[in-house]
Formats: sequence, C-alpha cells, structure tokens
Amino acid sequence: MAQTASTPDNAAASPSAPGASAPVTPAPTPGQPEDKRIFGVLPNNRTTDGSIPFAPITAKRKMTIAFKDSFDWPVYPTAGAFALLYQLENQNPSFGQGMKGYAKRWAAAYGDQMIGNMMTEGIVPSLTHEDPRYFRLGTGSKRTRLRYAVWQIVSTKTDSGHRTFNIAEFGGNAAATAISNLYYPDTRTASDNAEKLAIQIATDTFSNVLKEFWPDIKRFLKRKQHPNSGD
Repeated sequence: MAQTASTPDNAAASPSAPGASAPVTPAPTPGQPEDKRIFGVLPNNRTTDGSIPFAPITAKRKMTIAFKDSFDWPVYPTAGAFALLYQLENQNPSFGQGMKGYAKRWAAAYGDQMIGNMMTEGIVPSLTHEDPRYFRLGTGSKRTRLRYAVWQIVSTKTDSGHRTFNIAEFGGNAAATAISNLYYPDTRTASDNAEKLAIQIATDTFSNVLKEFWPDIKRFLKRKQHPNSGD
C-alpha cells in the first residue's frame, strides 16, 4: 500500500496572517465547466474543479482521458516541432538527416507523447487505483496555487479520495522511458534515460501550472482585448 503524502490542498483556505498582502484570486463559481482546450488548442481533458465534492472515475474513463490526450490533433504538430528541434540538434544521429531522418524523429517524438500519456493517465492509474485528473485549486495567492500545482506531480488522489504518492506519474513515465529505448538507438544509457525521465516530469509539472492558471490567463487576455468591457 502506498504511503500517504501530505499536500497543501487546503492551504489557500487558511486565514491569512495579519498584515499579509499576498494577492488572492477570488473564488470561482463551483461547478463551472473547464475549458477542454488551453489557448483554444492544447488538450485540457484532465482538469476538474477542486471545489466540487470528489467522485471517483472508472478505469474506462481514465483510459478515455488518456486516449483523448494521445490522439487529439494538436499532438501531431507538437511532435513535429520537437522533431524539428531534434533534427537541428542532430539527436540520435543514426536517424540521419533529410526527410527520412525527420520522419523517424517525428515518429519517436509522437511515441514519447502517446506512450507517456497512456501510461500516466490510463494504464498505471487503473492498476494503482489513482485518479489521473488535475484538481484545480483556483483560489488563494499565486504562490500558494503555484506550490499546489507543482505538488500534484508528487501527490495524487486515489479512487477513495485520499492522498498518496503519485506512482502513475513517476512509474508511468519511467515505463515510457524504458519503452523508448526500443526506438531511440543512440540514447540508451542510464544517464540518457534519467534525462528523458526528468524532461517528462518537468513537462508534466509545467502542464499542471498551465492548467491551474489558465482561467486567470484567459481573463487577462479577455481584458486586454476588451479593456472597457468591465469584466
């Protein structure tokens, strides 16, 4: 049984110390539907309002979330951008250059995303009875919310609503990294694998932060477009 990890979930609900001046985001209306795309492009299928009473999701629902994140159309141009970067850096030189080398790098970059998503959001959470969703805090100071978003990489909810070490994040990405050795011929050493794992976890951490603050970014952009709207 996984050891329960503490979390700053309710840190924002604690009364502020006298004289505290940290900016606090007003509480959103509970139950508002989350945008399914960030910036109208990036998939946002895992985010849910943390203020809503917890209800577990089935293994089928976990696999559906993973499938959507793995095969949604923005994944393909994202893989293309990574492939272009890897081509310019000549990573895995045995892939070669030209269109053939680019195609191999694109397939590998897409494989990284797809396998990582399926492992961390679908397969491993189903086996460990963890909840792959990101429960957005939405209230409190920016520092509290940033700390909360980063902490969700380490601590996650189980199907019973309790907190536990995020096996799906670390174990799922470790499994995806191991599988990637099958199609990365030049980066199979322990240090290469540690670097790939670190990049995956860092990417997921940034994703959590983006999920947490997307409504704030959206309101900011709306005010910039319509400064006199009174929003």
